[in-house]
Amino acid sequence: MMSQRKASHIVRIPRSTARYTKRPADDSMLIAALTELTQKHPAIGFWQCHHRLRMKGVLINHKRLYRVYTSMHLNIRRRAKKRLPARVKQALFRPATPDQVYSIDFMHDTLWDGRTYRLLNVIDDYNREVLAIEVDTSLPALRVIRVLERIKSVRPLPKMIRVDNGPEFVSHKLRSMVQG
Repeated sequence: MMSQRKASHIVRIPRSTARYTKRPADDSMLIAALTELTQKHPAIGFWQCHHRLRMKGVLINHKRLYRVYTSMHLNIRRRAKKRLPARVKQALFRPATPDQVYSIDFMHDTLWDGRTYRLLNVIDDYNREVLAIEVDTSLPALRVIRVLERIKSVRPLPKMIRVDNGPEFVSHKLRSMVQG
C-alpha cells in the first residue's frame, strides 16, 4: 500500500488536495439581506443589490451574491419590445398639379460647439419646389403655423399635407389651423 505522500508526489498534486472537503456556504445572512432589499425596492436588479449591500458595509464576492440571487429567483425579466402591427404599404399619392400635396418635415443637426438646431422644410411634392426652410434652436407649433400662414399669403394651401409620425405635429393649434 502506497502512502498518501508518495502517491501525491507521483501524480504531482499537493497533499492538501486529497484532504480538501468542501464546506457548504452559510448563505442565510445574504438571503435575509437580499429579501429585505428586494421587498423595499422591488424594481432593482442584481448590481443595484450588490452596490447597496456594499454601501451597508457587507463585503461580499459578487459571484457568490449572484449565485444566491439567482437561486432565490430574483432575476428581473427584460421586457421585450412591443412590435407594432405591420402597416399595409400603399403607393404614395402622386399630385398632378402644383399645390396639391405639401411635405413637411423636421431635421436637426449639431454645431461645432455642441448646440443643436432644427430645420422645418416645406416642399411641394409635384415639382419638389422648396416653399420654406425655417431654421432655429426651437420650432414650436405656433412657428409652424406662422410659416404656413406666410406660404398661404403667396399661394393657396394644398388639399393634402404629408407628414411623418413625429411628435412635432401633435398640436391642437396646428390641427385646427390645417383643418380650418
